[in-house]
Amino acid sequence: MLSAMNRVMLATDDAAAAGGCWERLLDAEPAGTQEHAALSATAHLWRLGDGWIEILTPAGNGIVADALAARGPHLFAGGFTTPDVDAFARHLESQGIQPLRDGDRLMLDEHASGIPNLRLFISKEDPQPAVGLVDTFYELTDLVADADRETARVAAVLGLDETVFVPISSEPYGYAGALTLLHHDRLDRLEMITPNRKGTTMHRFYERTGGGLYMAFAESGHLAEIERRAQEAGAGHTAVPAAGKRDALGAHTLFLHPKSLGGMMLGLSRRTYAWTWSGHPERVEVAR
Repeated sequence: MLSAMNRVMLATDDAAAAGGCWERLLDAEPAGTQEHAALSATAHLWRLGDGWIEILTPAGNGIVADALAARGPHLFAGGFTTPDVDAFARHLESQGIQPLRDGDRLMLDEHASGIPNLRLFISKEDPQPAVGLVDTFYELTDLVADADRETARVAAVLGLDETVFVPISSEPYGYAGALTLLHHDRLDRLEMITPNRKGTTMHRFYERTGGGLYMAFAESGHLAEIERRAQEAGAGHTAVPAAGKRDALGAHTLFLHPKSLGGMMLGLSRRTYAWTWSGHPERVEVAR
C-alpha cells in the first residue's frame, strides 16, 4: 500500500540555520513554507533528491513544541507515499486506527499505531525530479525495545509483506532487527532495530531518549563531493571505506553527524550499494 519514502522532517527552533546546513553540504533547494494547524507549526521546505526536507518550527503550543522541549532539535518524523491516501486511511481504520489528518496527508504517531516513538506522515504519490547531491531517501531507523514485536506491528499497520523483510544485525554498531522493505526490488523501508551493545553511540542515544527515530539514509552518486564539502566546512562526518580501504571513488558510505544538519544524522550510501546489507548483494552495480 505504500510506494516510497519521500521526506524527512526535523523539529528545531532555527529553521534558517538548519536549512543552511542542508544547502551548503547537499545543495538542497529552498521551496517555501506551509502552515500546519494540526501540528501548531510552520514547515520550512527544501527539495532534495526526489523528495523533501521539512524543517518544523513551533507556531504555538502543540506536538512540535512539546517534542522540541523534550529533545531539542531532532528528527521529528519521516514520510512515505501511497497511491491513494483515502484507501490507506480505510486500511488503518479497519484496524481500529484513527490517523490525524494534516491537510491532505495522514499522520501516524505511537498513540494511533501502537509502535513506540514512531511518527510517520503518509501522502499521495507525487513524483519529483531529483535535485542536489542526493538521489533519493530510502530509510528511517527506529530504535525499539523489541525489534521482532515492533517489526510485526509495522507489517500489520502499514500493510507490508513480511516475506520481503530482511534481518539485519551489526556487531560494530551493536544492534539487531529487520529492514521492513516496502517492495522486494526497492530499498525504501523502515529499519526496526534494538541496540544491544553498551557504550556505542546508538546505545547511548537509546538510553538518553528511550528510543525513537535515530537517523535516515539516502542514496547519492556524489559522496566524494559531499565529503569534501563537510571537510571544508568543519562539519562532523564519518566516511566508511569498502573492505577497509577506499577505491577510486572513495568511501561507499558517509555519515553526516547531527550537528552538521541542524539536529539529525543522515547516512549516505553509494548508488545501489545498500543492497549489500539489504538481502540482495547481486544488485550492487559496478561502482560509478
